[in-house]
Amino acid sequence: MERGKMAEAESLETAAEHERILREIESTDTACIGPTLRSVYDGEEHGRFMEKLESRIRNHDREIEKMCNFHYQGFVDSITELLKVRGEAHRLKNQVTDTNRKLQHEGKELVIAMEELKQCRLQQRNISATVDKLMLCLPVLEMYSKLKEQMKTKRHYPALKTLEHLEHTYLPQVSHYRFCKVMVDNIPKLREEIKDVSMSDLKDFLESIRKHSDKIGETAMKQAQQQRNLDNIISQQPRIGSRKKSKKDAYTSLDTEIESTSPKSEQDSGILDVEDEEEDEEVVPGAQELVDFSPVYRCLHIYSVLGARETFENYYRKQRRKQARLVLQPPSNMHETLDGYRKYFNQIVGFFVVEDHILHTTQGLVNRAYIDELWEMALSKTIAALRTHSSYCSDPDLVLDLKNLIVLFADTLQVYGFPVNQLFDMLLDIRDQYSDTLLKKWAGVFRNILDSDNYSPIPVSSEELYKKVVGQFPFQDTELEKQPFPKKFPFSEFVPKVYNQIKEFIYACLKFSEDLHLSSTEVDDMIRKSTNLLLTRTLSSSLQNVIKRKNVGLTELVQIIINTTHLEKSCKYLEEFITNITNVLPETVHTTKLYGTTTFKDARHAAEEEIYTNLNQKIDQFLQLADYDWMAGDSGSRASDYLMDLIAFLRSTFAVFTHLPGNVSAHSTMSGKVAQTACMSACKHLATSLMQLLLEADVRQLSLGALQQFNLDVQECEQFARSGPVPGFQEDTLQLAFIDLRQLLDLFTQWDWSTYLADYGQPTCKYLRVNPVTALALLEKMKDTSRKNNVFAQFRKNERDKQKLIDTVAKQLRGLINSHHS
Repeated sequence: MERGKMAEAESLETAAEHERILREIESTDTACIGPTLRSVYDGEEHGRFMEKLESRIRNHDREIEKMCNFHYQGFVDSITELLKVRGEAHRLKNQVTDTNRKLQHEGKELVIAMEELKQCRLQQRNISATVDKLMLCLPVLEMYSKLKEQMKTKRHYPALKTLEHLEHTYLPQVSHYRFCKVMVDNIPKLREEIKDVSMSDLKDFLESIRKHSDKIGETAMKQAQQQRNLDNIISQQPRIGSRKKSKKDAYTSLDTEIESTSPKSEQDSGILDVEDEEEDEEVVPGAQELVDFSPVYRCLHIYSVLGARETFENYYRKQRRKQARLVLQPPSNMHETLDGYRKYFNQIVGFFVVEDHILHTTQGLVNRAYIDELWEMALSKTIAALRTHSSYCSDPDLVLDLKNLIVLFADTLQVYGFPVNQLFDMLLDIRDQYSDTLLKKWAGVFRNILDSDNYSPIPVSSEELYKKVVGQFPFQDTELEKQPFPKKFPFSEFVPKVYNQIKEFIYACLKFSEDLHLSSTEVDDMIRKSTNLLLTRTLSSSLQNVIKRKNVGLTELVQIIINTTHLEKSCKYLEEFITNITNVLPETVHTTKLYGTTTFKDARHAAEEEIYTNLNQKIDQFLQLADYDWMAGDSGSRASDYLMDLIAFLRSTFAVFTHLPGNVSAHSTMSGKVAQTACMSACKHLATSLMQLLLEADVRQLSLGALQQFNLDVQECEQFARSGPVPGFQEDTLQLAFIDLRQLLDLFTQWDWSTYLADYGQPTCKYLRVNPVTALALLEKMKDTSRKNNVFAQFRKNERDKQKLIDTVAKQLRGLINSHHS
């Protein structure tokens, strides 16, 4: 029941909603019916709605039909009345047509007579008016004919004047005629034609200027070079009465040319052809003499008259900016040759020479702000291009030529008033690159010199050869001068060669600093810094490479030590050489000092270390041949063979130091110190190696016979030390290298443990150099042997049990070690 009621309620609600929607559809505009229909389809009873809609439509159709039936009779009556009116109208039309025909027939002759009279009077009046108007039109036609003739002969500026007279004086008098209107309509076209023709001339000029910029720039740079050469001559000969032609004078000399190419001149040649003219070797024509600027002046004047000066200025500046960007774009292979850089600079100079001339010969076509803007852009792009392309250059000669070209480029533009400080700042950066390329070049030079040297003293057989060597290298030795020929210099050939190459490097650095507007102090500082890099980096590396070569011999190392000693002494002469060419005294504040002494000292120390290292390596090679029988019962009668060979090698090696040239061994304590240090180093290394051989872990047992044989070898080493293989050692100094071994061996061979243990730690101890740890390690090896073999029988004098004694000594040694550590 309840369900039935709910269904009935929902049905009533749906019916009411459908009724509302139908009313809304009937009263709503068709364009807004969409949302209403959407609400129907959003519900679930759209079928019932369609039924209601069909019912409503049928109701409306019935109402329409009733209304039509009601008004039908009135419609029929109206049609009947209209048919009657049509008949009356047709009848009236026939009456009017008949009346008109009669009237035309009666007045035809009169109309003909009146028309004839009218035509006669009209012709008379037209003839009179035509004569009057022709008298007014003839000057206009004559002026227009003159205009056409001027246009035909390309006399555009007079044509422009004629056009102004025609437009403002003659045409207003006859402006109502059609041909005048045609003329008036053609005037803007004629003006545009004049503008176009003059603009075409300007475009030809700009294109020609673009093609010939390098020629203009080349001429300007030649002028700058000639002026600089003249200035140099004047500075060398101050009495010659000559003066530099100022830029103002240059512009004055151009006035005549500019007047001849003023807007009144009708010649339009663009760039003058000078390629076929023979150039005088001494006098280069002015850069502006190569250019005819009349197209620019003419076009500027025409546009000014036409009131389009601003348009012309903007066009000119825009085109020149485009050309500037093209000029400033360097070719990709510019860095390969100097001609590539030269052509690039010529085009830039030619561009700005033209712009500078335009600036000073026209009023406002270009201004200083525009020129400065272009120059700033050119400067930044030029510097960027030069930095990029110069970085590819590895030839110092090409870098030097490029620097000279940049200086000429800067000087040329500076004459025209352009700031070039940034170019000189960039040259300071290129100077560092130039220094790097010089260092790379001289690295190869030094490498060739050192590789080709024979590392032998220079022999001279005559006074001429002696003076030649002394002329190449500052060397003085009175004792060598007194010696008869043939004689030898203490150094090898690479000393004068290296010294002269250092001077050549200094000259190369000086060449780059020329014309950079640097002070003497700055030049001096630059040369010294570059020379220091040459010495500390390039030459030092070359010397180190020679010293570290695998096949370098002791004789060569000794000669290198002697050579670097003399090169070190020559540093003061290099200081004087730099002072002479820069006129800056070494005592000047902030003057950089040469680091040559440090370089040659380092090389000498490296050679000395190489000598010590080679000697130690040879000693190690001999020691590898050692073949001790550590369990031998008896010792031999002489030292081991390997050690005898080692001593013989050391004697022959140190003999090299004693056979140096007489003047060196007599006056150079340096080589003596090297020999002494090498000998002491070899003895210490030999002693240390023998100690390690005795104590190495592989030797587990050690007999007294082996120890006595080892003692014989050490005695042979001590005999070598006492023999004085190298002069200059104080008595027993060299033997101290073996003192550790000697005291250790004496302690064991003499079995003097009571003295060692009693005096241990005292400054006067007989076995002061014996470490208890070392003694204990060696004693342990002998203790193991005594347990297997009765090798200590010969030492039993006061003690019954030798083994007990060894144990007691070992215990006491351990006590000493523990007390020392605590």
